[in-house]
Amino acid sequence: MLCDVSVRCNAKVNIGLKVLPRREDGFHNIESIFQTVDFFDDLYVEKTSECNACKVECAELRLPAENTLTATYTAFCRLTGKNTGVRAKITKRIPAGGGLGGGSSNAASFLRALALLNDVELTDSLADAVAEQVGSDVFFFLHCGKDGTGAALVSGRGEIVAPISPRKDLYYILVLPDVHSSTKEAYALVDESIESGIDIVYPDFREYKSIYQGSVKNWTFGNSFTLALTKKYPVIAQALADIKKSGAVWSDMTGSGAVVFGVYEAAEASKKAFAELQLKWKNCILV
Repeated sequence: MLCDVSVRCNAKVNIGLKVLPRREDGFHNIESIFQTVDFFDDLYVEKTSECNACKVECAELRLPAENTLTATYTAFCRLTGKNTGVRAKITKRIPAGGGLGGGSSNAASFLRALALLNDVELTDSLADAVAEQVGSDVFFFLHCGKDGTGAALVSGRGEIVAPISPRKDLYYILVLPDVHSSTKEAYALVDESIESGIDIVYPDFREYKSIYQGSVKNWTFGNSFTLALTKKYPVIAQALADIKKSGAVWSDMTGSGAVVFGVYEAAEASKKAFAELQLKWKNCILV
């Protein structure tokens, strides 16, 4: 039986993200394409002699005592009856609260590691039961591909994941404005937009896959959070303007922000744009 596991936790971007009106239970349904990108945290997990203990170490970011890893550990032990103690060490690169799904990706990768260390089959039912207790985006990272990379049509609260073939012919630049907007705040701003009757045109969700697979210049996706967040935080709008000016074929904010990204169809175009954007934006990543 394994005693330690090293795994990669990839970030994701949202290519289109429609937020539907708030449900009676307070949650929102969404319609989106999630796609992983080659930007990741590293996670190392080892067994310890202490039962029912999950210790999380992270040098780059001060994590709260209760986080997505401890929630995953608690749910896994409760559902499987296992009590193996573990120590998890995360090397963080994905910023918290940027819309890149870092915490959810960490949780999904950690769950895979726990299953391996305990010789437990990670069935879809077990994965979903844990994700239900940890966070909606965790479903995507558990079901988009064997190693947590890929693309999928995502709907419901995020629990309905239909994998699709990811585009491997595109290049991305991420720009991280110096803004932190909580998910709670972002949804509140979107609710205000919906209630005020602001009309944003989105493709029919049944057409997302075909649009995604077509020419990027014909993409008609939109993100419900972008208009609301750029109004409150002009620096996000400036980052988007700079990405478009750099030659991106398509650009938008990912998730509930505040990270924005551009899509490029040629490697040389993305490298040239990256060199330009780096002059202004200190947190700029080519993936």
